[in-house]
Amino acid sequence: MKLGIVYTSTTPELIECVNEEIRKNLGDTPEILNYQDPSILAEVREHGYVTAGAAARLVGMYMQAVSDGADAILNCCSSVGEVADAAQNIGRYTGIPIVRIDEEMCREAARLGKRVGVLATLPTTLEPTKNTVSRVAREMNSHVELVDGLVDAFGADQDKFKALLCAKAEEIADQVDVILLAQGSMAYAEDAIHEKIGKPVLSSPRFGAQALAAALKAKGL
Repeated sequence: MKLGIVYTSTTPELIECVNEEIRKNLGDTPEILNYQDPSILAEVREHGYVTAGAAARLVGMYMQAVSDGADAILNCCSSVGEVADAAQNIGRYTGIPIVRIDEEMCREAARLGKRVGVLATLPTTLEPTKNTVSRVAREMNSHVELVDGLVDAFGADQDKFKALLCAKAEEIADQVDVILLAQGSMAYAEDAIHEKIGKPVLSSPRFGAQALAAALKAKGL
């Protein structure tokens, strides 16, 4: 079994976390094929949206994974999650599912409460994540109130990053029932934030790995 894991950054914390969650859900058997193109996220940040060129390079990585024999693909960047949505017909046609790392996390947030706080360090991640929460809530015949938690912590070291996220979570805690972390690289702060506010906190790597396992099971693998 081969898994294509697609990144738009080279954040070691994210790669380590994703690999760990895949092992928890699928064991050590799958061969992991990593695809990375940091220029995609850099271009999205520069322009404030996913450009046609960035989308093309992302889809190119999906297609490379298909060519390399991947049985399923995990898209690990929420900033470009809507490109993964747009590529679903390609996944169906090739028989290689393209799984978003964050969609099941967003669905769980909508299940857990009507007031969802979204923590992010990039505006280009905040808006797509909010869009996804709203979409999955509609699919569940529900409605959620979204509370922004944009934190100026991009590029900070781990301790400062965690402290800034905890402070923002504490600031919005009274306004939310659940907090989700919009970027997979924020996952290592999940427990600290939960301890600080005492409310559910969700990060995407574990949900993405579970969704990947479910997609493979649906294929009979």
